[in-house]
Amino acid sequence: MVFLTPIFLFGLLAALIPIGIHLIRKEKPPKLMFSSIRFLKKTSRKLILFQHIQQWLLLALRSLLIALLVFAFARPLIDQSVASLLDADPQSVVVMLDISMSMRYGDSFDQAKESALDIVNGLSSGDEVALLGFSNSAEVVRELDTDLDGARNLINSFDQAGYGVTRYMPNLRLADQLLETSRYENRSIYLISDFQGIALGEAEDGWKLAPGVSFTGIDVGSEESSNLAITEVRSPLQVLEDAEEQQVLARVRSTGTIHLDQGELSLFIDDELIERQAIDLTDRSEQVISFSSTFDDQGSHIGEVRLSGDSFSVDNSYFFTVDVLPKIRVLLVNGEASDDWFDDEGHWFGLAVSSAAQSPFLLESIEPAELSAAALRESDVAVLLNVGDLNTSQAQAVNEYVESGGSLFLAPGDQVEPDVFNRQFGNISPALLQGLGSLANDDYLVIADFDRRHPILSPLSSDWSARFQGHWSLQLADESDVLMRFDNTEAALAERNVGDNGTGGKVILFASAMDLEWNNLPLQGLFLPFVHETLRHLVQADSGQRNFQIGDNFSLDPSGAALNVEAVDASGTAITFANDSFLITAEQPGLIDATVDGNQMSYAVNRIAEESNFARTAVSGLYDAIINPDTDPNQTSAVQTAQLIQELERPQRIWWWILCLVMLLLLMEAIIANRTYR
Repeated sequence: MVFLTPIFLFGLLAALIPIGIHLIRKEKPPKLMFSSIRFLKKTSRKLILFQHIQQWLLLALRSLLIALLVFAFARPLIDQSVASLLDADPQSVVVMLDISMSMRYGDSFDQAKESALDIVNGLSSGDEVALLGFSNSAEVVRELDTDLDGARNLINSFDQAGYGVTRYMPNLRLADQLLETSRYENRSIYLISDFQGIALGEAEDGWKLAPGVSFTGIDVGSEESSNLAITEVRSPLQVLEDAEEQQVLARVRSTGTIHLDQGELSLFIDDELIERQAIDLTDRSEQVISFSSTFDDQGSHIGEVRLSGDSFSVDNSYFFTVDVLPKIRVLLVNGEASDDWFDDEGHWFGLAVSSAAQSPFLLESIEPAELSAAALRESDVAVLLNVGDLNTSQAQAVNEYVESGGSLFLAPGDQVEPDVFNRQFGNISPALLQGLGSLANDDYLVIADFDRRHPILSPLSSDWSARFQGHWSLQLADESDVLMRFDNTEAALAERNVGDNGTGGKVILFASAMDLEWNNLPLQGLFLPFVHETLRHLVQADSGQRNFQIGDNFSLDPSGAALNVEAVDASGTAITFANDSFLITAEQPGLIDATVDGNQMSYAVNRIAEESNFARTAVSGLYDAIINPDTDPNQTSAVQTAQLIQELERPQRIWWWILCLVMLLLLMEAIIANRTYR
């Protein structure tokens, strides 16, 4: 127990007053001479003893009353922490602990934890401390609290640094904001780091710490470092089966303060060593190594470029994925075949699809009479160019093909009758044909607008200079999306997903011909990529990005419609999802293996290359950049101490209970005094 106003304890001397009065007023009984005592009543000894006890109790009560009043004014408090605060300057401290990847070098992180513990151990009871574990952003935040043991436990809970990149300024801003809620004017920030040069990031002109906030930088980095790092890898994302050899390029750099000139780089595909090459940095700081590899089997393949030759293994691996796709089987139904290539409806389309040596398509061209359900089943996408004479069974086969998941591209020309087209394909077509658009002899339409975010059109430039003299006016279906419009606002390209919730295939309708009869589109540079992107979109679902960096947020469900996703991270730990979108944050480099509705997928996560750069910056440079010139470290502690005393005393109110006891004792004293003989 401590007393907030101990000077009142001198009042305990007043408790001697009742004793003094009792001793002073104590009189010896006088002696009187009587002729005879036979007429006096005899007094019992017990009565005399009882009167003495009453007098002693009355004396004790009066002394206790004075002592309790003294204690009440001295304001007792059951909290030993105030004893030290009365003679010390309480402070608010934010400890910033760098947990970025560079702190894994040597014993930097162990030293950082020891320094953080030393700071907390140097605080007094009642001081408040916040802890900030940071890399690019704050990953662990413990706000200001007087629980010093909790801060120690949190520091000890860090097993190792993470893999993030270091950034000081945004985290210093957060530390400064934490101190805005501090109880004390004595505010300090301690930054424990290896002080990489890249950690300063972009300069923030004009920003300083708040006035009165002191800053101390504690450098735990190694003065000398040696490291080889893979700073970049370029690999194909998708290749076709039977494709030629692919190049994998890897850039290696010596990033430590001590130059390393020898090492070895290896390429692994599906955990199998493909090639190994020596690294020679004798006369340079970096080298680009080229590997060659073939990807024969369809499906997803996992690649790793692995480095050896230094002692820091954290940045010695780079992971990537390569998808080997089958060639797309295209069934071209040529509605106006001709021996004269200029008049052949499918000539220009066929050139765009199969003219390249490494075409991603396998093209089969037939006439409308040859179209059958069997031919459709053998294709990935069917293309009907100016087809207007299909019989009922053929039209039904096309409808069933699409409804069962097949893809269809329609480009009606002058051989098509609108009524027949609408009757045969109205259930699957994005639009019904209304009639031919009428234009003057010298008039034409151009593409005026298109959906730049659509997978077909986003890779293409905006230079659509083709001229259209002939086109169909369309009546769009409710389920259709317009991808492209003419300058008269009519739809030029429309798409529809067939079936409930898109369970069927996709159908794309082009409102003009795909030859030179109605337009000059085949002569434009965009014609070939337009045809390729359209066919790919109709057949191949977008697998999405599967190569990421530390700190990226992404979903393990590329389609956005998966019902069940199970995954393990690079360490083999099962991933728990906190949302229905299966979103995660990349926290460690390596491969994430996922099962998405029964399909196996792999995602590559790599560290950020700049974090391997161990060039250092001076603590004084950071200090000069952020310290506020108005900071005055000599602040009085009277206000802070009074505030803390008030906060600690309020829930106890011991003096109030003492006064209540005094009132009760006063009542007892009055009763006993009235019954005591004097």
